[in-house]
Amino acid sequence: MEYNKCICDMAVGDQVEGFYVLKTAQIRTSNNGRPFLAAVLADKTGSIEGKAWDYSGPISTADEGQVIKIRGSVTEFRGALQLNMDRLRRTEPSDPVDRGALVATAPIDGEKAWTEVERLVDSISDADYRAVCRRMLQEKGEALRTIPAAKSVHHSFLGGLLMHTWTMLRMADFLAGLYPETVNRSLLLAGTLLHDLSKAEEFSFSPLGLVTEYSLKGQLLGHLVMGAQEAARAAEELGIPEEKSVLLQHMILSHHGQPEFGAAVVPMCAESELLSLIDTMDSRMEIYRETLEETPEGTFSKRVFALEKRIYHPTEEQL
Repeated sequence: MEYNKCICDMAVGDQVEGFYVLKTAQIRTSNNGRPFLAAVLADKTGSIEGKAWDYSGPISTADEGQVIKIRGSVTEFRGALQLNMDRLRRTEPSDPVDRGALVATAPIDGEKAWTEVERLVDSISDADYRAVCRRMLQEKGEALRTIPAAKSVHHSFLGGLLMHTWTMLRMADFLAGLYPETVNRSLLLAGTLLHDLSKAEEFSFSPLGLVTEYSLKGQLLGHLVMGAQEAARAAEELGIPEEKSVLLQHMILSHHGQPEFGAAVVPMCAESELLSLIDTMDSRMEIYRETLEETPEGTFSKRVFALEKRIYHPTEEQL
């Protein structure tokens, strides 16, 4: 029995016991009608699917984002590792939980990223767009620096929103220079900074800082609508011309591209079109990065739900 073994080091046949973050949990019914728990467990090194057979509680979806203690064995199912949990429970105050070993953080230099975000905002030549960005950084800067960008799918670790925004701003800066006659750099950079800032209100967070659920406003409005409202409020307080305020709101409302992906409206200007593409690119590349970390070279991953396919990890010799 190995205690608190890192998920990245787990192999078929391992007997493990310890504390892990419950990322997702669902009570399901097997083919023979018996209830079981389908879960995803995580530490800072990775994640693994877990099953607890003939299980109906008390641990459930309500415990997502919390630390639980488990005991079980590592098996293989459809080419992927799976942890069959024989015992599991919620943690207690006296449990020796090493939270630093459990919570993944963005693989970036946070101070460098934040400094670069501020530099890019200060480089916005349009004074109105720059003023709105500075106002929003003052109000939401702490959240931008610390929270995940999502519950799962991509950038779901601490500092994920900063990593996502920083990468997108650099792409926006480059692409605005590539298409100077088509794209207003100030509008593109402003929309890029603002597009996800209201995720701080969209999510509910665990004591570890991870996203556990969508807040009431997150479910009823979503970060696109809330973000547009925040941008409109800041623009009004700063006396920004109405058209610029509307354009900023449009950037936020349309950055998911199409209604089936959550967009309130489709992109209708070059800058909103480009923002949608940049957002999609960075999201998908992060999914690739995280999946490739868990996929040995020369093999295919398990099916990635967000990409709707398996992906291949080339060997170094092929690169």
